[in-house]
Amino acid sequence: MPFLTNRVDFLLNIDLSILIQTIGYLGIFLIIFAESGLFFGFFLPGDTLLFTAGLLASQGYFDIVSLVLLVTLGAIGGDQIGYLFGKKIGPKIFTRDDSFFFKKKYIADAENFYAKHGKKAIVLARFIPVVRTFIPILAGVGKMHYATFVSYNIIGALIWATGITLLGYFLGQQIPNIDNYLIPILLLIVLVSFLPTIFSFIYDKIKKCMKQ
Repeated sequence: MPFLTNRVDFLLNIDLSILIQTIGYLGIFLIIFAESGLFFGFFLPGDTLLFTAGLLASQGYFDIVSLVLLVTLGAIGGDQIGYLFGKKIGPKIFTRDDSFFFKKKYIADAENFYAKHGKKAIVLARFIPVVRTFIPILAGVGKMHYATFVSYNIIGALIWATGITLLGYFLGQQIPNIDNYLIPILLLIVLVSFLPTIFSFIYDKIKKCMKQ
């Protein structure tokens, strides 16, 4: 899985805690906003950024209330823009040529996930890198009822952005010197975020073998 490898390389080559302190509240907000619904934001490390920001908040670098508010608004706002983009551009998205920021495979993966899980995909996709970027766009392309989309969008943002940030915050308060274990924890988060995709792939393979 080259995308997983790229994320691991990102974690190993960049001190994420220093990066987050440098970009501050605005940078965190913009990254979460972009990864949540702008098709060029799929490569951004949302899960690990949220956890590390929460951890830094537990050490006094950020105010946890302000941080949670910003990341939640960023997650909701990003998905809203993604939905409106998909609704406006529509099928033109599917005819784009592959580029550095866009590959048809990403749309295909998100489309399959959306077809399997329906409305729940808006919430579940939050925990799957790449897929979470394109799901709101597909919801817009499919003209999902706007009020329904907004409801699932808010629920997903609260569970994902708020939940992972608070997880980092509370673990940072409970575990002494947790920053010494930051890289293994972040690598675990990356791995866990891809488990649904891995299980889905294995499940599909098993189903195909049983049909043969």
